[in-house]
Amino acid sequence: MKKRILLTSFDTWLSDQQSNSSDDLLLEVAKLNLLAHNLTFLRQLPVDVQLASECVIKKINEFQPDCIICCGMAAKRMQLSVEVCAGCAESVLHTEVDLEQLISGATAIEISHDCGKFVCEGLYYSVLDYLRQRQLTTRCIFVHVPVLNQENLVGIMADFVLIINKLALS
Repeated sequence: MKKRILLTSFDTWLSDQQSNSSDDLLLEVAKLNLLAHNLTFLRQLPVDVQLASECVIKKINEFQPDCIICCGMAAKRMQLSVEVCAGCAESVLHTEVDLEQLISGATAIEISHDCGKFVCEGLYYSVLDYLRQRQLTTRCIFVHVPVLNQENLVGIMADFVLIINKLALS
């Protein structure tokens, strides 16, 4: 049976940004037609924690995914970063996914303990908290995506598809 995987990305937030690399990556993944999976894309989320969280939670309730991959842009990073945790005030929530196993075989993915203090961390925390409160078995990760270009696109795509495939098998 195909795993239902929800993939999310953000819209731009600065006037000089032509695109958001997280959304660019999902657009490229959508072109691949990964038929082994049931992928649903929730692209160009508003860059607002409350609004983005509401959109994702609504889609979780509609789609009932087995896995969620939230993506955000990290312009200063050079490779994909999979986030271990997200915090809100004094609370920190960790993904249930074994990230070491998830990234084994990848060429250039790092495990990060710094989800940032912007909308990415807020969304990740909200989704992890929602899954925990509802006692859902849905597995969720957050992936930061560097700016994509001709030199790094093929490698980043390969590593991201690896993550999708490994999540679907676990």
